[in-house]
Amino acid sequence: MENYEDFISTVSHELRTPLTSIRGFAQTMLNSWDMLDDDSKKKFLKIIEDQSNRLIGLVENMLSVSKLQSENNKFVYVQTNLRQAIEPVIAIIKNAYQNHSFILNCSRNVPDIITDKDKLQQIMTNLIENAAKYSDDNTLIDIDIVPAGEFVSIKVTDRGIGILPENYNKIFTKFSRIDNPLTRKVQGSGLGLYITKNLVDRMGGRISVLSGGGQTTFEVLLPIRNVEEQARVRCNQ
Repeated sequence: MENYEDFISTVSHELRTPLTSIRGFAQTMLNSWDMLDDDSKKKFLKIIEDQSNRLIGLVENMLSVSKLQSENNKFVYVQTNLRQAIEPVIAIIKNAYQNHSFILNCSRNVPDIITDKDKLQQIMTNLIENAAKYSDDNTLIDIDIVPAGEFVSIKVTDRGIGILPENYNKIFTKFSRIDNPLTRKVQGSGLGLYITKNLVDRMGGRISVLSGGGQTTFEVLLPIRNVEEQARVRCNQ
């Protein structure tokens, strides 16, 4: 892992913030329980819950980063129907972001592909959850799946604040966070897109972003392999 000391330093900083919040509000409740009204108790407990969830997300992302660096991180390639793989991801995220609308458009001539289904779902979870997280309430998230030559194109489009072209490459680097009003309101580790790009690359695909006109679109291209290529992929894993 490149620059191990910098990684540990950043990780320690990222973990310290939610841990400090959890400890602080827990101590306040323990020391002042009888003086707090019910609304304050509920508010403090909600903060503790939110910071606990943030901590879990940080740990999961850091474990994913460690796995990316491991030679034992094998991919299991199986025939995968993209609609059937992505629909459960959308359902889970929709439950967490009920103020958003999610529309899945899958072309009828999209073929099944040979890919790692679990890692595909991890990629789509990161992209669709980011789209919901970094866009205003009551806006639309589109997920479009179409053939694109030797690839299948999966696009996730949101109506958020957007990304400047000079930040297109930066967002895929480790611990990167774009500074704008929406990202300041949303807590994150800056690891999700780094993990996503690494997984897409390992699966022989490509990922890109295009932002403008009130929309931001992330596109993932995953290869459509013939029978010989499918066999070769399985043998090399």
